[in-house]
Amino acid sequence: MNKKAVILYSSGLDSTTCLAIAKSEGFDPYAISFSYGQRHSVELELAKKQAPIIGAIDHLIVDFDYSKVGGSALTTDAPVPKDGVKDEIPVTYVPARNTIFLSFALGWAEVLGAFDIFIGVNALDYSGYPDCRPEYIAAFETLANLATKAGVEKTGKFNIRAPLLNMTKAEIIKKGLSLGVDYSLTHSCYDPTPEGIACGKCDSCRLRLKGFAEAGLKDPLQYME
Repeated sequence: MNKKAVILYSSGLDSTTCLAIAKSEGFDPYAISFSYGQRHSVELELAKKQAPIIGAIDHLIVDFDYSKVGGSALTTDAPVPKDGVKDEIPVTYVPARNTIFLSFALGWAEVLGAFDIFIGVNALDYSGYPDCRPEYIAAFETLANLATKAGVEKTGKFNIRAPLLNMTKAEIIKKGLSLGVDYSLTHSCYDPTPEGIACGKCDSCRLRLKGFAEAGLKDPLQYME
C-alpha cells in the first residue's frame, strides 16, 4: 500500500514535475491548489483538468482572498515587470505565500495521515523569493513537527520535500520529460491574456523559456508575439 503525500500544485512547470516525482517515488499524491485572488487564475482551470490526468488521487482547491492584503503585483493592479529577472526581490513576491500554502497543506496532510509534503520550490533558476530557499524549507519542517498533534505525540514525522530545490530549470524539464510530463498541459505566466496565452516576458516566462533553451528543446506553449 503506497504512502500518501500532499503536493502543492498550481499547474505550473515546477509543481507539475513535483507531482510526477512524488508519483514515481511510490506515493499516492493528493494535490492542493489555491484560489487566492491571483491575477493569473487561468492556472486553476488548468489545474482542475490536469491533476487527475497527471495522477492525483484527490485534488483540493482552497479558496481565500489574499488580494485584500495586497503587497504584490500578482494580487493587485500593479504592473508585472517585463524587463528581465533582477537580483532583487521583485514585486511579484506574494507576502508569506509559501508559508500560508504549506500551512494549509500541513493541515490536510495531518487529516489524511500523510507525512510527506512536496513543494516545487527552486533556489537556482528563480526570482529570488525568500520562501524558496533551503533554510526556509528546513525551518518549516521543524515548525510542522512542533505545531501538530501528530508531531507532538510522535505518531509520525512530517517531511517537507523539495526535490527541485537545487536543480536548474533545464534539469527540471529533463526530469519531467523522463517521467512522461506533457509540458503543453502546464501554465507558468504571471500575466497571461484573458484567453490564457503566456506573455513571454514576465520573470516566470523568461525562466521557463531559458530552461527549455538550455535543455535544447522548444517550449510547447503558445506565447504572445
